[in-house]
Amino acid sequence: MAPRNRDGKYAQEARGQVQRPNGFDYGAPAELFVMAGAGRRPKGNITYKRFGTAAEALRFAVEEMNAPALAGAYLEVDEARFGSREIQDLYEDAAYPLTRLVATD
Repeated sequence: MAPRNRDGKYAQEARGQVQRPNGFDYGAPAELFVMAGAGRRPKGNITYKRFGTAAEALRFAVEEMNAPALAGAYLEVDEARFGSREIQDLYEDAAYPLTRLVATD
């Protein structure tokens, strides 16, 4: 799969998936990638991590990663990629099924 830029195709793909009638599948398996050179990496120098559900991946990205690492991260769910802004939006969405540990204003 060819790389996609932050403001281009994958952002459009993400918006399309979130707006589907069935919504985003928070229960689908997910992969989180942190791009090299994205500031300090999250705990344990993780550059790739697989999660059983997208909800768990979103929680880790927002609650465990520092801001510079999150800025260079993307989430892949069902072959769709979600950049840092989409990760934050999905975490803050009312449909997010887990209890949030961070206040979202």
